[in-house]
Amino acid sequence: MKITSVQSHVLGYELPEELGYSQQYYSRRTAHLVEIGTDDGVTGWGECFGPGNIALANKGIVEKVIRPLILGDDPLDRDVVWHKVYNLLRDHGQKGMPLQALSGVDIALWDISGKVASLPLHKLIGGAHRTSVPAYGYGMMLKRESVDDHVARFRDEAAGILDMGFVAAKMKVGLGPEADVKLCEAVASGVEGRGRFMVDANHCYTTPDAFHVGRALEEMGAYWFEEPVAPEDLDGYRELRAGLKVSISGGEAEFNRWGWRQILENRGLDIAQPEVCALGGISEYLRVLALCHAHHTPVVNHVWGSAISVTANLHLLAAMPTLPGGIAPREPWLEFDTTHNAFRDDLLTEPLDIQRQVAANGGRVGIPDGPGLGVEPDRDMIARYRIDA
Repeated sequence: MKITSVQSHVLGYELPEELGYSQQYYSRRTAHLVEIGTDDGVTGWGECFGPGNIALANKGIVEKVIRPLILGDDPLDRDVVWHKVYNLLRDHGQKGMPLQALSGVDIALWDISGKVASLPLHKLIGGAHRTSVPAYGYGMMLKRESVDDHVARFRDEAAGILDMGFVAAKMKVGLGPEADVKLCEAVASGVEGRGRFMVDANHCYTTPDAFHVGRALEEMGAYWFEEPVAPEDLDGYRELRAGLKVSISGGEAEFNRWGWRQILENRGLDIAQPEVCALGGISEYLRVLALCHAHHTPVVNHVWGSAISVTANLHLLAAMPTLPGGIAPREPWLEFDTTHNAFRDDLLTEPLDIQRQVAANGGRVGIPDGPGLGVEPDRDMIARYRIDA
């Protein structure tokens, strides 16, 4: 069996409304899918993390750099292919876009392997520890409005996310420490007595400002404080974890096992959040997961992208052992972005329909059981939304 084609599909559309987080506002939704074909007619699908022009740049890496390296290789030799590509790209980037591009390729190879073996992805990994996973809702994005308007909207939206059936709600911050505390108070009020809330800063604070917000979050009972400082600031993470009661989470901007080794040995995270579509794909994710558990650090995957990304994560969460284990273990959660995303909701020939599942099943989402990822994209939709043709 040989790889005969490697193709990127970069998709995009204008969002119904502008959204923001601590680093920028954006008005377009994009997705970068990778399709790998074989001489046996089996096709695999993957996804690369990275929006907008980053997706277009990653398309160049996939098609101009990686494709010539792997055409003719056996797609079942996933680990051989991974190390071949990584070793040849090492001089040009051990992190960032080369790893994002490799991630999409690797996920597609796992999809092919599952289809060839007639096994779902979680079976290839070692089996499912659970047949469904709880999901939390991600929303409360920043807009060009006053702090008071944010406060009123965030309170209502937090309550609305729990009304949908999600087990918890996650918010954005980034207006400044004092204003952000007001936003967090509004969300804590919106979920009070019904569920947990989490706070995602997207690394917008200095360490002193993160302590200011974090101490307020302790009093409000926030579950975790996500990416409070820059991902490069390992000392800041360690200081925050040692000095705050609220759990510190992060890691979505880290790549491969060597980067994750530094984070984990630094002891700066209570909760690890690897991004499978960025750090090197499923092959590397499994090595990072083993590192996290070797350091007794629970994992809650970062999930952002199309239905391909969501599906891959459902399999990974199903196959994840509990840490530390017991009769009442802490289960991993699926992150679900509640804002408009046609590439998640409408991409597949048979949609995941996660919001319906959450509402009907007590906040839980079932694990696909078809071969490989167990889903197929709608090619007509891909053609309609392509921006890289």
